[in-house]
Amino acid sequence: MTAANTAAGEPLRLANSYSTLPETFYARIAPTPVASPSLIRINRALAEQLGLDADALSSPAGIEMLAGNRVPEGAEPLAMAYAGHQFGQFVPSLGDGRAVLLGEISGPDGLRRDIHLKGAGRTPFSRSGDGRAALGPVLREYVLGEAMAGLGIPTTRALAMVATGEPVYRERIEPGAVLTRVAASHVRVGTFEYFARRGQRDSVRALADYVIARHYADCAQADNPYRALLQAVVERQAALIGQWLLVGFIHGVMNTDNMAVSGETIDYGPCAFMDTYHPQTVYSSIDRGGRYGYDQQPRIGFWNLTQLANCLLPLLDDDMETAKQQAHAALDAYGPSFEQTYLGGLRAKIGLAQMHEGDDDLVLDLLTKMAEQEADFTNTFRGLSNTAADDPAGDAAVRALFSDPHAFDPWAERWRARLSLETRPDAQRSAAMRAVNPAYIPRNHRVQQAIDAAMDDMDLTPLDELLQVVSRPFDDHDALAEYRRPPQPQEVVHRTFCGT
Repeated sequence: MTAANTAAGEPLRLANSYSTLPETFYARIAPTPVASPSLIRINRALAEQLGLDADALSSPAGIEMLAGNRVPEGAEPLAMAYAGHQFGQFVPSLGDGRAVLLGEISGPDGLRRDIHLKGAGRTPFSRSGDGRAALGPVLREYVLGEAMAGLGIPTTRALAMVATGEPVYRERIEPGAVLTRVAASHVRVGTFEYFARRGQRDSVRALADYVIARHYADCAQADNPYRALLQAVVERQAALIGQWLLVGFIHGVMNTDNMAVSGETIDYGPCAFMDTYHPQTVYSSIDRGGRYGYDQQPRIGFWNLTQLANCLLPLLDDDMETAKQQAHAALDAYGPSFEQTYLGGLRAKIGLAQMHEGDDDLVLDLLTKMAEQEADFTNTFRGLSNTAADDPAGDAAVRALFSDPHAFDPWAERWRARLSLETRPDAQRSAAMRAVNPAYIPRNHRVQQAIDAAMDDMDLTPLDELLQVVSRPFDDHDALAEYRRPPQPQEVVHRTFCGT
């Protein structure tokens, strides 16, 4: 616990650097109180990381804060303004329609993080929305954030879930909830678009300076700080998307208002992890054209970053042609950064520590074969981790994942021939592979089972079990090994939903 974050009798103390920006950046508004708040879960591990007292946050006073019924000391609640390209179409004003930024804390690691209440009531950006969140999507975001953190992928996380005691009206009446979200910040590509599309160059500059100070301090020393900022965001986002692909993650709604310039995964709506591998997999119920499918994510990431580059053009140089050259040079970093993460990660997933000609083709050929043979993405790579380089007899578990087990054999022969060139012992190689190939992901049917149990019976046992395995996804949880199993045909989740 740090003095900056807690004090006697006060579960949470905050500052708010975003409120020092001009008033056009946000609307000052307090959360709307709820009828009967009750704590569903507090994220004790995250609380400790942030220097917070989980017991104090679980107290009646803490729950009041987490529900939005009481404003913490030092908070300056506000709803952030932003725009965005949604499925390729520009929407000039979006903003936090159902979320309130309370402020930020500095953790023991010296990093500042936002504390954000999602489902905290209507704001000036709500449009026709009710400003509330249903329990199901809140549970999904909590689980997915913890899973991504367990996988070592930059992500926003949930500090707490609080039931409101009030219904929300979606396709059916559902229990309401508030999610306390923690993020490096909530500045999005769409935040830049909000001001750039209005021709507000000074606001774009103020926002860029804020982002540099908060996330990319080294850029301030560059000859052209704004080009350095753009390239840093490009590299970080490219690496993030590469990490998504390596674990079969599909964001589902990669609009520019859902891309954080900090490089964290943000806005878990209809996101999902693949079971059976296919590069064109889409789960999101609103992505009817497959714009944000699994294999489209690298392309869309670059498209979104191009929108950011357009926003920053007036800051890059007074001469527009020179500014465009600067932007193109920064965007050129995207491909190498993505390939380093993705192709390098794929090589590691099949146990290759050294670079040899043909390595990329070898692993890409495996993916092709997996798609043809409807192999489970996670279990295939985890299974390879447990096979010996010199013993084909150990392939049975992997072969069984292929529609035609014999289809695996020619690739396996090539793989073993390549492994013979490695200098690491088998045990060391297998351990390294298990460290990058998770045994557990939040499989869609398990997430849905946890949501259904919580909503129908307030049974949190499936939720707690799921969190136990996905928060430590590289460990073998023998008592919960069932969570590794792909869905049966009747359990397959074909569509996921935003919940708004």
